[in-house]
Amino acid sequence: MSLMPFAPSVTAPVGAQLRDWRQRRRLSQLDLAGEADISTRHLSFLETGRALPSREMLIRLAETLEVPLRERNALLAAAGYAPMYRERPLDDPALACARRAVDLVLKGHEPYPALAVDRHWNLLAHNRAVAPFLAGVDPSLLGPPVNVLRLSLHPRGMAPRIVNLAQWRAHLIARLRQQVAASADRTLAALLDELVAYPTPDAEHDPAPARLDATGGVAVPLSMRAADGSVLSFISTTTVFGTPVDITLSELALETFFPADEATAQALRRLGDGQAAADAS
Repeated sequence: MSLMPFAPSVTAPVGAQLRDWRQRRRLSQLDLAGEADISTRHLSFLETGRALPSREMLIRLAETLEVPLRERNALLAAAGYAPMYRERPLDDPALACARRAVDLVLKGHEPYPALAVDRHWNLLAHNRAVAPFLAGVDPSLLGPPVNVLRLSLHPRGMAPRIVNLAQWRAHLIARLRQQVAASADRTLAALLDELVAYPTPDAEHDPAPARLDATGGVAVPLSMRAADGSVLSFISTTTVFGTPVDITLSELALETFFPADEATAQALRRLGDGQAAADAS
C-alpha cells in the first residue's frame, strides 16, 4: 500500500490550499481563526474563494499553520503575489556566512561524526569522522546525491553493521512519517515507501534495551559494529537555523552524533588521532 500523502496542489486556488494545510494541522476553522486573530466568517470566505487574502493575511495564516517556506511561496503565487522567499544553493556567495557556520559546526564536532542534510535527507557536507563508517557500503549508494536514510537502512548500506537495527529503523521511519505529515512532501513520501519496503530486521534478536540503558532511557541510540568487532554507541541531535528567510537554510539540518559511553568516546578519539597523524605524514 502506498504511503503517498495528499498534498496541496500548487495549481489549486489559494483558498483550497489554505483549507488543506488547516486540515493537515488538524485545526477547525474556529481554532485557526482564533490563533490567527481573524473572524471565522472571514476565514470561511477565504477558504471557499469568496474573498481573496491580502499578502499580509496570507503570510499570517501561513505562519500560524507553520507552512514550510517553499510552500508559502506556492500560496503567494496562487493568490497572485510574488514569491517572498528565495532559494539559493548553499555555496552561493550570499549564503557564505551560513556555510561558514555549517563548516565550523562540522569541524568543531570532530572527532565525533556530524553531517548536514537537505529536506530530502540528501547529504550536503560531513566531517572527517563520518568516512570510517562508510566502509563496506555498496558504491552505488555513495553516488550523488547520497541519501542518508537510504544509506543507513539499505541492506547493502550501513544496516548490516547496525547492532540495534530494528530499534534504529523504527526511530528513523517514525521521524520520517512525522516529516511527511508536516510537509506534504511527495519526495519524502516516496522515500518513506522505499524504506518501509526494505527487509524487516528480527526485533527478537535486537539488543535495543541494553543500548537504551546506556543512554539512561532518554534517547534512541545508534549502535554500530566497528571494523575490529567492538560496538560503538551514539546519541544524535539535530540543529536547524532558528529564523531562516531563505528556503535552502530553512530546509537544512545538522545531524551530530555524540558517544553514548566512554568506550565509544575513547575509540573515536583514537580514530581521530590516527587521521591527524596520517594527514601530518
